[in-house]
Amino acid sequence: MLGAVETRSVSPVFVGRAEELGTLHDALARSREGEPQALLIAGEAGVGKTRLVEEFAAAARRRGAVVALGGCVEIGADGLPFAPFSTALRALRRELPGELAAAAAGQEEELARLLPELGESGTGRHDEDGMARLFELTARLLERIAAGHTVVVALEDLHWADASTRHLLAYLFRTLRTGRLVVLATYRSDDIHRRHPLRPLLAELDRLRTVRRLELARFSREEVCRQVAGILAHEPAPDQIDAIFERSDGNAFFVEELAVAGHEGCRTGLTDSLRDLLLVRVEGMPEPAQQVARIVAEGGSTVEYRLLAAVARLAEDDLIEALRAAVNASILAPAPGGDGYRFRHSLVREAVSDDLLPGERSRLNRRYAEALESDPTLVPADQRAARLASYWYHAHDPAKALPAVLDASVEARHRHAYAEQLRLLERAMELWDTAPDAVRRTLRPVDYAEVYPPCGCDPATPLRHLDLLAEAAVAGRLCGERERALKITKRALRLLDDEDDPLRSAWFWIQRSRLVQGLARGDGWKEIATAQELVRGLPPSEVHAEVLATAAHWSMLHEPGPEALTAAERAVEYARMVGADDIESNARLTLGGLMVDAGQIEAGLTHMYEVRDEVVARSLASIVGRSHVNLPSVLEGVGRSEESVGILREGLRLTGAMGLRDAEAWIWSNLAESLISLGRWDEAVEAAGNAQRRGQTAGPHGSGANSLAFLALARGHVPEAARHLAEGRAAYGPHDPMPQHDLPVSCLTIGVAVAEGRLPDARAELARTLESGFPPGTQRYAWPLLLEAATAEADARALPAARDGRAEALDGIFRTVKRLTTNAPVWLAHERWVRAELQRAEGRSTPDTWSEVVTAFEPLERPYDLARVRYRLAESLLTGGGEDERDRATELLRLAHAVARHLAARPLADSVTALAQRARLPLAPVSEPALAPADPAEALGLTSRERDVLRLVAVGHTNRRIAEELFISPKTASVHVSNILAKLGVSGRGEAAAVAHRLGLFPAQSLIPRPAG
Repeated sequence: MLGAVETRSVSPVFVGRAEELGTLHDALARSREGEPQALLIAGEAGVGKTRLVEEFAAAARRRGAVVALGGCVEIGADGLPFAPFSTALRALRRELPGELAAAAAGQEEELARLLPELGESGTGRHDEDGMARLFELTARLLERIAAGHTVVVALEDLHWADASTRHLLAYLFRTLRTGRLVVLATYRSDDIHRRHPLRPLLAELDRLRTVRRLELARFSREEVCRQVAGILAHEPAPDQIDAIFERSDGNAFFVEELAVAGHEGCRTGLTDSLRDLLLVRVEGMPEPAQQVARIVAEGGSTVEYRLLAAVARLAEDDLIEALRAAVNASILAPAPGGDGYRFRHSLVREAVSDDLLPGERSRLNRRYAEALESDPTLVPADQRAARLASYWYHAHDPAKALPAVLDASVEARHRHAYAEQLRLLERAMELWDTAPDAVRRTLRPVDYAEVYPPCGCDPATPLRHLDLLAEAAVAGRLCGERERALKITKRALRLLDDEDDPLRSAWFWIQRSRLVQGLARGDGWKEIATAQELVRGLPPSEVHAEVLATAAHWSMLHEPGPEALTAAERAVEYARMVGADDIESNARLTLGGLMVDAGQIEAGLTHMYEVRDEVVARSLASIVGRSHVNLPSVLEGVGRSEESVGILREGLRLTGAMGLRDAEAWIWSNLAESLISLGRWDEAVEAAGNAQRRGQTAGPHGSGANSLAFLALARGHVPEAARHLAEGRAAYGPHDPMPQHDLPVSCLTIGVAVAEGRLPDARAELARTLESGFPPGTQRYAWPLLLEAATAEADARALPAARDGRAEALDGIFRTVKRLTTNAPVWLAHERWVRAELQRAEGRSTPDTWSEVVTAFEPLERPYDLARVRYRLAESLLTGGGEDERDRATELLRLAHAVARHLAARPLADSVTALAQRARLPLAPVSEPALAPADPAEALGLTSRERDVLRLVAVGHTNRRIAEELFISPKTASVHVSNILAKLGVSGRGEAAAVAHRLGLFPAQSLIPRPAG
């Protein structure tokens, strides 16, 4: 609007900062190789942070990079949620509209919370994953855009950032892994006092080796001289430089101000305070320009021209002249985009704002609020509610401020800016008592927190103070401010002591349970039990259903059994009666898992499959995540590992697309467990590592550590196993014990203790675990633990030092075995294995016993377990057996050794080798001094029958179909398949088929399936 104006106080020469600029250019070069770069630029106010960023941005653009700038917006003392990211994304959209649209495809509803131009943002129930999901999708968006372009995202004035912006920036710095991307942020180091909200973030980022911090120092005397020469366009006198350098102490902005003041003959700045110097320059402008400067100072970081015109109430020509004077004096500058004005430097704005009188400040805020109420289009739509709330609040008008603050809180919640929502709700509670009764009576709840009960049947019922407390409690929990949220729930429950309102009380007790668990103050059951008592006997309601569903889920994790099953059934029933679909879906998942634990395997799995399909069809993100965690876990718990892997792979695709990072981490941890069962150990190591890297909470990290500990132990890396075990134990902590966490840790503790020769410690851990007992449904964790302990006792049978305490340990294991459930073939096989180990520990091991164990494991697709029991059967056969037993033992040891070598299970391989050497049995077929066989199948040691079976495996036939083709039993077919996998050194049927195809074992015509019938 004003055209180009000269800002002569800025030196056209970029002075100093060669090292810092070099670091930024180095970061840009590294990013071009696909390695994202993260930088923080710190320095006191006026030291030159913005100028450095401008110089770097210009150089980056010359090198073909796309630069997106965003500044943290300050309105009074408030920050706009996600403002710098919204601004930066708008810049990217202007520069790369097609690329941004493609990168956001499918997730526009979520990303619209940051960039409303993408469309309508999603609605629905808010949950703990909402903010994390938005953050993950933002990271993916930037990575996708940066896959094809070098992108620089620069965020300025981080010291003004709202909490949501700080959290998102920290997330990006922690998680960006690919893309030609540079993310940098600037902040005032002199503003970061001990209680500044940015301080914890800086401490966190200091611990990240991927984040580089640049500290901008003040200029030296030589640099000041060069800067002043650039401003004045001639070499200054030495005494002038001495005076400016002494007074400015090398601060670049004050050098500018002092140089201009001296050039214009103003000596005030050289003797008075620097703040007065800044005001002197403002006071040197015409009065209309000073008035406009005062208005802009109170309006926020940037004020739109139309809003400024409405507040200034000047004739347009007079306003333009006033603005021209302010711009020419280098006090104001056109905002990027040309739609408004801002102070050229925030220090000047702060000086002008601080100089306002209290009444003047209130009056200006009122004028801003009235102008915005009259014409809401004066500011961008995504800023309107927050700015109006801030203006009315700082106008000290509770009657106007309270409704505006509540509207802004709803907008913040809608954007997943829960920290800002909490701040606004606390402000509303502050205004509550000062707002007139007439205003409070007109307020209506515009949004309910989760299933918080409405104020009554009549929609005209006014908003209550308790409703604000409910919203604030949820906002605090969702933004991580659990301590503040806990105080709010306590306050609400004290108020409810005097009221007969069991539903509201129960709701707050459920919130308190979640907070207690989140703060590691307990397991949360006391609070849940209190809520159950409060709703007992009440008619069905959403709160009642939520209480029952929460109790059932807690019991499933801590104390599964009949009571948990009953609670889950009632939760499903009540949720269905009141139409609470989300609660019903969650309760049905819980119910399905508990039914499987109770032995109703197919019925329970049917429930879980139905929920999975329904929530995927409805795109219910949080339940999609949970269904793809719980269902595969239950399948693994009944030995259906291959089926589990298929669902987990699909879960990774869905959670990745939806940005469900923590659910994705849980899926990786469950995948590691199933891959271990299937003998795909290298893949399991990768999956466990992904669980630890992707997880935002302790659970996936602990589970991944347990899987790595198991693999390290099975491969003979005992110190590594002990380290991973310690990681897993530390991740879970002692505050909220769960069988699914504690029992695997106990099992590994026994295994590591035995491997380190500490049998007494292993027995002590066993005794402690047996004393605690195994709740119903925990057999999947109990059988491996009992097996570990029984095997240790059997291996130590010949050790004199192990005699003391052996009888007690064996008796404890035996008594537990008699009581423990075997609700699936895999656990029936484990029961036989444990009993066989107990017999071995007593010196009563027989081939028949071990043959039954091998037969039980052969159809289970658990190659490591099968190899271990084959080794034990061979060992038993060689004890007093004849030539036939030796031949059978030889074959068993060869199969076990092949699997051990394939899995790199060194302890098992060493045991097999040692047994074969003692018995003088060859582990490899004796080679004939003849030509290599022309048939590759014969070279691999396959029998003619195994060759026939492999041909049908390569076609894709199941064991049952193979049996029908070859006129053998399915069990015999399964044995042949297991032998083939061992001889080929592969872990699955697909790999065996690939080997057959690669070696050309069968003519192509022979692989064509015969028609059925």
